[in-house]
Amino acid sequence: MKISLLCIGKTDDKFIQEGIDKYLKRLKHYVPFQITIVPDVKNVKNMSMEQQMEKEAEFFLKNLSNTDFVVLLDEKGKEFRSVEFSAYLQQKMLASVQHVVFLIGGPYGFAPRVKERANASMSLSKLTFSHQMVRLFFVEQVYRAFSIMKGEPYHHE
Repeated sequence: MKISLLCIGKTDDKFIQEGIDKYLKRLKHYVPFQITIVPDVKNVKNMSMEQQMEKEAEFFLKNLSNTDFVVLLDEKGKEFRSVEFSAYLQQKMLASVQHVVFLIGGPYGFAPRVKERANASMSLSKLTFSHQMVRLFFVEQVYRAFSIMKGEPYHHE
């Protein structure tokens, strides 16, 4: 199985990117993992919220294949404990899912057609985080999930 994270806009904060890089380096021992950055939408000041979401949808859908299992990272999605998320990923592996793609939307969330394309949605927390912080938290949680699967001492429960 391969896992990808697809998100809008680059990570500007150096400390966040360093944290992401730390977990990406650790993750490569478990699973092929890739982050794809979709460029920020241009001229958003001249667009309505719906227009911006639709423009982002074009970028997202262009980067997905028909066989991808797509999971939206959305505040209204299913919440998992770390052990449950690990079991969720393991279930996808056992079901022979080839590619799981997680999406982080723009500031207004996902356009309806992206929601229709998605196979699932999940929430990292009831709290609201910056889009850049979500990337770090998510990559760490994927690393944690695989360390749980392998019975390694990273996660304490």
